[in-house]
Amino acid sequence: MQIDIVPYRPDHAAAWVALNEHWILAGGYALEAKDRLVLDDPEGAVLSKGGAIFMAERDPGLRRGEWQAVGCCSLMVMPDGGREVGKMAVAPDAQGLGLGRKLLDACEAHARSVGAPRLYLETNVAQAHAIALYRRFGFMDLPPQPTPYVRCNVWMEKRLS
Repeated sequence: MQIDIVPYRPDHAAAWVALNEHWILAGGYALEAKDRLVLDDPEGAVLSKGGAIFMAERDPGLRRGEWQAVGCCSLMVMPDGGREVGKMAVAPDAQGLGLGRKLLDACEAHARSVGAPRLYLETNVAQAHAIALYRRFGFMDLPPQPTPYVRCNVWMEKRLS
């Protein structure tokens, strides 16, 4: 099975929403105003502001030409020039394939290419597998930061410069 990490395209819109709504709701969280803004308008909320979105696409195998989006991650521009990693999700049937790492690799490569000084993220302590991945990837814990998310209680960053 081949999986490629590709930049977001308009035809990814439905998968972008479905992947993120799934992890948010399955985690027992509410869809918040900031979630709706980013999910419903990725062009306006992320891409037009200099951010990026990466999608993980799975080769359909015998059904040629029907690649399936099975993961996603966004990078939003921060006031200090850093990039916030957000909306990272992997479909349940694609978990365990290393897609989280591949999506983070794409995010870091993009952030470095634009000279971002750091990657930043917010999450919840209940996301133990994600936090373990972030720590293996070089993220360090931060003290609490201002956030629009009620569910956020863990803040992390990875310095790039």
